[in-house]
Amino acid sequence: MKEFMKILLIEDDREASTYLVKAFRESGIAADHAADGDTGFHMASENTYDVLVIDRMLPKRDGLSIVSELRRLGNETPVLILSALGQVDDRVTGLRAGGDDYLPKPYAFSELHARVEVLARRKVGTRESETSYRVGDLELDRLSHEVRRGGRDITLQPREFRLLEYLMRNAGQVVTRTMLLEHVWDYHFDPQTNVIDVHISRLRSKIEKDFDQPLLRTVRGAGYMIKADS
Repeated sequence: MKEFMKILLIEDDREASTYLVKAFRESGIAADHAADGDTGFHMASENTYDVLVIDRMLPKRDGLSIVSELRRLGNETPVLILSALGQVDDRVTGLRAGGDDYLPKPYAFSELHARVEVLARRKVGTRESETSYRVGDLELDRLSHEVRRGGRDITLQPREFRLLEYLMRNAGQVVTRTMLLEHVWDYHFDPQTNVIDVHISRLRSKIEKDFDQPLLRTVRGAGYMIKADS
């Protein structure tokens, strides 16, 4: 289990959310909270979490539409759906919407906690332990710090390499400016500069110049994504 875990709880029940946030924090898990669907969607889109715990019935935007839209944007953060609707068809609907797990109400916190830990382990075990990444014909080796596309060596500056590594680790997912600032620049605030735009522009020119297929996309209003066309 990773040493530090951060989750987002999207739950409109004030009493339940207060209890859950306190219980998670007491168990060593940092828990942010959103009380409605719009706020929750924004927080899930703009920040990095290990697991999203989302109530199905929410004001402003329901839980399943949050999950569906996050998946459409390429966000693959594990999602546990909470719901008073616990029939088989309800659970199937939740999972098909993009949820990774579904826990009917009422539930014991011990079970919720265990399920969140399982989802977090699943996420950690996917890509962070890999030593190389590949997107289309673009390859990055974390050990040798070599980057190639179509067999051609590409020379990157250290910050450009970290930027590309983070994008490729999250290939197919939208990476927000906040995520890049935190993971590539180690900023936990927005310095209000165009540093990201400059580096994205330089990186794009290096990995796409003289190649037919673009890989690095700007997702308007959301962030950036690296992805090869099918």
